Amino acid sequence: MALLEVRDVTSGYGEVQILWGPSLELEEGRLTTLVGSNGAGKTTLLRTIMGQIRPWAGQVIFQGEDVSRLPAHAKAELGLIMVPEGRQLFTDMTVRENLEMGATPRRARENEARNLERVFALFPRLKEREAQKTGTMSGGEQQMVAVARGIMSEPVVLMVDELSLGLAPVLAIDLFRALRTLRREGLTILLVEQNVTMALQVSDYSYVLSKGRVELHGPAAEIAQDEGVRKAYLGI
Repeated sequence: MALLEVRDVTSGYGEVQILWGPSLELEEGRLTTLVGSNGAGKTTLLRTIMGQIRPWAGQVIFQGEDVSRLPAHAKAELGLIMVPEGRQLFTDMTVRENLEMGATPRRARENEARNLERVFALFPRLKEREAQKTGTMSGGEQQMVAVARGIMSEPVVLMVDELSLGLAPVLAIDLFRALRTLRREGLTILLVEQNVTMALQVSDYSYVLSKGRVELHGPAAEIAQDEGVRKAYLGI
């Protein structure tokens, strides 16, 4: 049984429909990537899964339970955690304070100290700068804080929206390496990423979204090698 299932979900904003019934499954311990062109509905799908947008129809099944109508904070308590596009950090707070905010779910509080050491091992730069205000850091460093804050929530599934958007290549590579490390440790990850080539390289499985629909899915290595798919849906 998949750890997270999305079944024929439709949703949108106001009267504008964005999602037209996509379905996907996340197997435990696998890094799955959701790719597609701008405007394909990737972020809308993540927000619908998370509960920031209520689905019009369809189901979100998490650990065998229907959580379609649960609000985002309730899903976070269950271990469904999202690192949003744009990071959404508290820029006047220090790195450590932002990380501590990630430990607000009840399930994460008792392991806060352990998880803090875990993220400092994953991102040594954050340990060096734990007293620095996040607003004074580079975009790549802030993205490290955002991912680390998600880990502090002790996720069962970690969803990351646009990991490398606007970042210098060297910092983007560091972040992709961090995701691979988390995957090796057994964390289940759903990644939305505009750097399609890199995303497919680090992923186990991939879904291609186009105009709010899943056009195809399969092992990431196979999708990366399909020239027709790359041109038709991925723009590469």
